[in-house]
Amino acid sequence: MSARDPLVSAGWLRDQAASPDLVVLDATWVPPFLKDRPNGKSCYQSGHIPGAPYFDIDDIADSSSGLKHMIPSAGVFAAKVGALGISNKSRVVVYDSNSFFASARAWWMFRAMGHEHVYVLDGGLEAWRTAGGTIETVPAHPAPRDFAATHRPDLVRDMNAMRSHVEKADVKILDARAQGRFDGTSPEPRADLPSGHMPGSFCVPATALLSGDGKMLTKEDLAPILGPFLESQVVTSCGSGVSAAVISLALARSGNWDAALYDGSWSEWAANSDNPIATAS
Repeated sequence: MSARDPLVSAGWLRDQAASPDLVVLDATWVPPFLKDRPNGKSCYQSGHIPGAPYFDIDDIADSSSGLKHMIPSAGVFAAKVGALGISNKSRVVVYDSNSFFASARAWWMFRAMGHEHVYVLDGGLEAWRTAGGTIETVPAHPAPRDFAATHRPDLVRDMNAMRSHVEKADVKILDARAQGRFDGTSPEPRADLPSGHMPGSFCVPATALLSGDGKMLTKEDLAPILGPFLESQVVTSCGSGVSAAVISLALARSGNWDAALYDGSWSEWAANSDNPIATAS
């Protein structure tokens, strides 16, 4: 594991699995509009890395928000992750069984709460299986630990901040949704929202950052995609603030660790008729 790579391999994790300061978290999450797939908790219950508790992005969230899985206060985050057996001295490795979807989101949440000793398992649960890792179905119940969170506002953006960014064109906004949704030529999966994008933003589909085996592209292979944004101030966005973190993770792998994330993303932006929406037409 490189100190400057936010990802770890399944082989590294197998070698480190017995380390007392290591906590592995399963953050599998499935969008509720995918009706034909089991939800994240069901995926966890059907098989997970031994000893890994479930990190639920819909539970470790701001319950007062009208939007799903918005990042909670520092106090709520600290209480929730402390209950998962995590202290400020813990090295945290997050994975999921749905590619990088919510493991990247959990990674970003820890960083936004001041915890830098957090990594993502490259290739997720499938990479663990391929490396010969065992699977269990018994839920983990770790002993609670004390965790102190320190909110980092530089890594989070709200709608007012995004309105200012769009007006001033002072950051690069990278959108992780598919090209059709970005262009406005394909519908949003949330039927009450129009498709399109924030004016001046760039389409960087999260799927374009991954290889065929479900792992993230190497730094060298990411360069043609992310190279134009590595020296810029960047804000990532997506449908609801989850896959945006895949771009943030890839940027960190490429050397830009300072990208902020628009937490409400398109679910918030497009729901407000005062916000401008651009399309390809």
